[in-house]
Formats: sequence, structure tokens, C-alpha cells
Amino acid sequence: MSAISIGQALVLGAVEGVTEFLPVSSTGHLKIAEGLMGIPVGDKAVVGFSAVIQVGAIAAALVYFFKDIVRIMGAWFRGLGNREERYHHDYKFAWWVLYATLPIVVVGLAAKPLIEGPLASLWVVAGSLILGSGVMWAADQMGRHKRGEDDTSLKDAMWVGCSQILALLFPGFSRSGATMSTALILDLERVAATRLSFFLGIPALTGAGIYELKDAIGSGTSVVPLAVGTVVSFAVAYASIAWLLKFVAKHSFNSFVIYRIVIGVFLFGLLSAGMVG
Repeated sequence: MSAISIGQALVLGAVEGVTEFLPVSSTGHLKIAEGLMGIPVGDKAVVGFSAVIQVGAIAAALVYFFKDIVRIMGAWFRGLGNREERYHHDYKFAWWVLYATLPIVVVGLAAKPLIEGPLASLWVVAGSLILGSGVMWAADQMGRHKRGEDDTSLKDAMWVGCSQILALLFPGFSRSGATMSTALILDLERVAATRLSFFLGIPALTGAGIYELKDAIGSGTSVVPLAVGTVVSFAVAYASIAWLLKFVAKHSFNSFVIYRIVIGVFLFGLLSAGMVG
């Protein structure tokens, strides 16, 4: 069995909180951190721990976007009993988030052995970091950044929701990077693309954390490190969300593209030198 210490939980919680919503791959950074600390990245307890502390980051998103979520859910409940309310964008958007989450749930359950096995390799992470950088750069250049959040449609939500599968199968690609890039290709402005990525991530990542809870607790990791990692993840993620929304309002994604390439090359170097594995 593999136990994660409180000190390691602090580090992993901070890494998760910083990177969950930035388009740099939280999974990739967690695996790098785990590798450098000598934690077996493919161990069930470690995979479960990583999924559970994501709930802390998702809780931060729930708190940060609380007013938006209440507004959207309120419109959804009103629409269930009032036909006229069903024409409201918020009512439709609530359904779109649910529909757009189904593909990643189906693929996640079907491909679980691959995701936790061969695809968990740090070599895959390094390659996906670099490949995802090219996709992100191209998307930012291609997108016309002319559509706002109120202009989104079911088609937009489904395309963006399906793009989460890339990060699921290729850790390092980044769920945020994949969803934001897809939204940019669909001509959404950067802030709208970022917010859509947040809303689509909430049900998918919360479900993953709950699903993996039994493995995290039952495979050797105690409740205390899990709690520490989750709380740290929450606090750091809240600050990260606030920073990201301000950043994308005035800047392109080029800084993230460059950073991802550097980290990908650095990881390839570590792997080649046998420093992580």
C-alpha cells in the first residue's frame, strides 16, 4: 500500500490548486510533483488522492461562481414547471452542461484501465504538454474572439464538453487547455471561453473525485492527508481563478503556451536522465 504524508499532501494540494483551472495541466503537474517526491504515479491510492483533492479546487469554483450557479439553477428549476421560462438562456445552459458532461463520463468509465495504466506514463504527460501547446497556440490565433457567454449554444457546449476527453486520455494535455482552445476555435472571446471551461469542469471533476474516494481511502492513504490536500487545494484554487479571469481579459494564451513547452521539455529531460519514472 502507498501512503501519502501530510507534507506531501501540502505540496500536492498547492500544485492542484494553482494548476487545476490554468491551461497547463493539473494532472501533468501533479504527476511531475509525485515523481520528484518518489511517489508511484500509477498507484491506485495516488490516482485516487489526486482525484479527491480536485474536489477542493472545484469547491473553490463553486464558491467563486456561487451567484452565477444560483442564477442558472434557479432558471432551471423554474423552467421545469413553467414553459415560458424554458426560453431563458440560463435554463437551456443548465441542460447543456449536463449533456456536455455525458461524453467524458462514458469514456472515463470505459477507458479506466488505460487511463490508470499505460496512459498514466510521464512520457505521455510530457508529450501531451507539448502537443497541447501547439493546439492552444493555433486556437488562439484562429479564434476571432467575437462571441460572448450569452451567444453560446448547445453545439458549443457539446464540442467543448467532448474536448475534455483529450485531457482524460492524455494527461498533460490539460482539461482547461482543451476546453478553452475548443471554445476559442468556436470564436468565443477569451473570458467567455474561460468561464465556459469552469462551468463544464464542475460536474465532471466533482464526479471523478467522488468516484475515486473509495480507492484513495481504501488503498493506504489516511483521511488526514486527504483533508489537508483538499483544503490547501481549495484556498489556492480560489486565488488562481480570480487571477486567471483578470489575466485572460487583457492577455493572449501565449504565456501558457511557452510555459507548457518549457515544462514538457524539462520533464523529457528528467525522464531521460532517470530522475523520475
